[in-house]
Amino acid sequence: MNRREFLITSSAAAGLLALPRFASAAAGTIDLYSGSDANIVDLWNNVIRPAFEKAHPGVGLKVTDAGDNNGLRAIADRALAALKTKTDPQADLFEQFDPRLPSGGIDAGLWVKFSAENIEGYDHINPLAFDTPYSLPYRGSQVLLAYDTTKLDPKDAPKSWDQLTAWIKANPGQFIYNRPDKGGSGGNFVRRAIHEANGRDPKKFKVDNFSADFATETLTPAWKILNDLAPALYDKGAYTAGNTQSIQLLAQGVVTMVPVWSDQVLQAISQGVLPDTTGLVQLTDLALCGGFSSIAVFSNGANKDAALKLAAFMLTKEMQEAIITEIGGFPAISWDHISDDLRKKYADVIPATIPTFPGGDWEKAIADGWYRNVAPGISRT
Repeated sequence: MNRREFLITSSAAAGLLALPRFASAAAGTIDLYSGSDANIVDLWNNVIRPAFEKAHPGVGLKVTDAGDNNGLRAIADRALAALKTKTDPQADLFEQFDPRLPSGGIDAGLWVKFSAENIEGYDHINPLAFDTPYSLPYRGSQVLLAYDTTKLDPKDAPKSWDQLTAWIKANPGQFIYNRPDKGGSGGNFVRRAIHEANGRDPKKFKVDNFSADFATETLTPAWKILNDLAPALYDKGAYTAGNTQSIQLLAQGVVTMVPVWSDQVLQAISQGVLPDTTGLVQLTDLALCGGFSSIAVFSNGANKDAALKLAAFMLTKEMQEAIITEIGGFPAISWDHISDDLRKKYADVIPATIPTFPGGDWEKAIADGWYRNVAPGISRT
């Protein structure tokens, strides 16, 4: 699930349309396209790129912000067409993308299949991180509940969906989440309601089992759950415009609890944006969604071999610990390959499970359904 918060403007739309026509980088320079937030693009440019180029003299890395998942899909469609015509796709590697898209891409051989044979350190990957052999996990994060311990005693913090919804209703105005298309913390709160309405079974939803009828069947009960909660939310049914705004309301003491991304909240606490009195809790009946961001390498990219070196570089201890220290993320490799100091420091937030929810057509159906059925009076702009 993508966490990017953005405003659609005419210039941004023009940039999106131009993406498939971008010129390829110089020979020997890896063309990487990212669909993540600005802080992740900064991580690639300011930390990963110089470290990789130092470790691999003669190989360059060009990082381009694709805007969002739609931007990446446009480039992937172009790459699939290039595969059929045996031409340069003008892209080597994607950061944060599901290789099940575009449809038929895997069967056509669009993506490199990762294994211990072509990726050093592959056997160090956390078993929780594996999804498909065509994507290589390199960082993780999960939505947690952050709360003000000066208002809510940690021993009373809700640890199940029933306890959470009971707490929200018993403390009207003290909980808020962001609109599901404006950030993954609120988006995954909505998805937790969907899981609750469907037997707490994340496996029920797959990127390739979407249909309009199945979406109506599975999403409609969740809208009832969220509508039932709405009057007890902040301002009797207000929703923030993104992940950051939710954290700001918590920091200002306006609300007592909000859903947050693990990496964002850890970074906010370390930087003093949130006080040390901020508590973190995860639901134990079924955790809030999260997942591992991954790398996908085009099989027909002009710099495929160099891109595979970059993929393997991301699994090194140096880069995996940078994921923790620079952005507060979870490593993709097992924690027993991380230094003792870091493992002890983050022991309380090391996940035992990370439920996921597919993107693709589900993403649009959830956003459209939420606006139509839960918040019909709220503008999408």
